Amino acid sequence: MGKVAFVFPGQGSQFVGMGQALAEKSEAARLVFEQADEALGFSLSGLCFQGPEEELKLTANTQPAILTASIAVLSAFREKQPGFAPDFVAGHSLGEYSALVAAGALSFADAVKTVRARGQFMEEAVPAGQGAMAAVLNMDRAALHAVCEEVTASGHPVQLANMNCPGQIVISGSAEGVKLAGEKAKAAGAKRVLPLNVSGPFHSSLMQPAADKLKAVLASVSVQDAGVPVVANVSARPVSDAREIVDSLVQQVSAPVLWEDSVQWMVEQGVTTFVEIGPGKVLAGLIKKIAPAETTMISVQDEESLAELLNGGVLC
Repeated sequence: MGKVAFVFPGQGSQFVGMGQALAEKSEAARLVFEQADEALGFSLSGLCFQGPEEELKLTANTQPAILTASIAVLSAFREKQPGFAPDFVAGHSLGEYSALVAAGALSFADAVKTVRARGQFMEEAVPAGQGAMAAVLNMDRAALHAVCEEVTASGHPVQLANMNCPGQIVISGSAEGVKLAGEKAKAAGAKRVLPLNVSGPFHSSLMQPAADKLKAVLASVSVQDAGVPVVANVSARPVSDAREIVDSLVQQVSAPVLWEDSVQWMVEQGVTTFVEIGPGKVLAGLIKKIAPAETTMISVQDEESLAELLNGGVLC
């Protein structure tokens, strides 16, 4: 029997209505939304269930909203199958906080308050319009890295931000740096360069002010050793030690997300089933492009997909 990894989505997976049907059916899921409202002092559940979408899309709201919707699904799963523990957990950027809650390293209340602050710090780090991100399709990682280094050396910082899957790398930095790197990438053979609709240059050196502020917040939070290995974005290797976890979360704000490397590493350790827990199916799409064809990939976000997971026999 192969190993199982639980993976948790990051920013961009949100949608108005997420978690509502599940919260109406599952007491465990409903309690998670109630806990989030209490921890933050406003109705995050109302924002998740009714929107408006423009409010939900703000980074400081999106981050706690996706975390809450993901942990609500996890809680509904544990309500039905209390004894099951995956072999590994991982999350894409923000999703790493959901993974840490799943691994028992962070309490949900602490996590939701921390990612609310993280979102605010990331929004504030760079004035609107001065930073940018873009997805570069079908270009070699080393070649794109060389392009970013060249543009950065000319005074316009830009770097690799998300190694999502083969043929899809996101670059991040100053608006001019991303524009110049995109032009050079196309000239060097990239298939397409797609500007992303984001509020800042996430996972770039320009996020260092946000990382510094987050470090202070994490110092006031109780972080435990993880009960399940958490495959960290910054290293694509497992962390369990509380101090290592805090260090990786601080670094993660301004460092690249090594998602492709993380999935490959889990596959090498014998993971044959990935369960995406939370809104959307973004990670399922990425993992299909990274893992072998015979890998089982299940996305769980509502009662129907949860029943499919529980009755499918993949967690035996």
